[in-house]
Amino acid sequence: MKLSIERAALLKTLGHVQNVVERRNTIPILANVLLSAEDGGLKCAATDLDLEITETAPASVSSPGSATAPAHTLYEIVRKLPDGAEVEIALASGDPRLEITAGRSRFQLPSLPPSDFPVLSAEGLAHSFTMSGADLARLIDRTRFAISTEETRYYLNGIHLHAQDGDAKLLRAVATDGHRLALAEMDLPEGAAGMPAVIVPRKTVAEVRRLLDDAEDDVNVSVSDAKIRFEVGAAVLTSKLIDGSFPDYERVIPRGNDRELVLDNKVFAEAVDRVATVSVEKSRSVKLSIGQDTLTLVANNPESGQATEEIGVDFSAEPLDIGFNARYLLDVSSQIQGDEATFWFNDTASPALVKDSSDEHALYVLMPLRV
Repeated sequence: MKLSIERAALLKTLGHVQNVVERRNTIPILANVLLSAEDGGLKCAATDLDLEITETAPASVSSPGSATAPAHTLYEIVRKLPDGAEVEIALASGDPRLEITAGRSRFQLPSLPPSDFPVLSAEGLAHSFTMSGADLARLIDRTRFAISTEETRYYLNGIHLHAQDGDAKLLRAVATDGHRLALAEMDLPEGAAGMPAVIVPRKTVAEVRRLLDDAEDDVNVSVSDAKIRFEVGAAVLTSKLIDGSFPDYERVIPRGNDRELVLDNKVFAEAVDRVATVSVEKSRSVKLSIGQDTLTLVANNPESGQATEEIGVDFSAEPLDIGFNARYLLDVSSQIQGDEATFWFNDTASPALVKDSSDEHALYVLMPLRV
């Protein structure tokens, strides 16, 4: 195998694929990236057995072939090469070392047999549809902060993606950790009707979102009961899905909350951030005392002291005192794109519903704390 490739193209491709490789591996081949020199391009592949990503970069191939190399080491080498460098990659027949040359720099890396590299089957992906990269990025951005990190509730460790039937045909993304819930939706793309409801793992969500930063074209999505594949530009990401049932989230979304609070989202977020400075570290609790067009934020900590801040709001219902985790309030505030956020409350023990003034296709649910 022998080829020449521009440093920038190789760096971009390796940057996408090497993220999939775990830092610690009990199976040596999984620490490697598979390099395949094909007609006019270099195809790079990496996998952790649950997630596989491949991407092809343009290259001048003088001798086709394939090899593997330590993913993170190769990426660091290419990253530290000077801009504009032309990188030559070669593997002589029978040689266990891959040679990388750029200018006066020369590296030799150990190479495991390409035949040992596992390939994730993409068979059975019966449902395929196309959507814009911006739409997919929005669904991810509005919901992924609420993905649970609690491994015992593995079915919450991802985004629930499904087609919503009814008067409006929608593609909906939902995430929850039991303390907060985030939901975003869009018009159902053509071809997505009848797709199975799936749970996309947290790591897969992160890698897809990273690919979308460089996406210029539409994204092709293919899905089955067990796997999902995203085609983003020259990259193809295939992932196993979480095998579990997502809870009936509709039951969690409040329907009867009638106390409406409208506030300036930026002013509110800054106030929460300030008073939370003295809150108890474990619960990060902040009390909201809501009265006639006034919201008072209070945090108490026997060790750090007390903080109080008052802001003007639009509220004319019965007064209410309710507590929330400050970090959860800030997480939701960070998703609000408009100037105003609207909260709907029922009572001190019931979850609050939050909406964005500029995005009617997203909502958030926050469970209260005892204060």
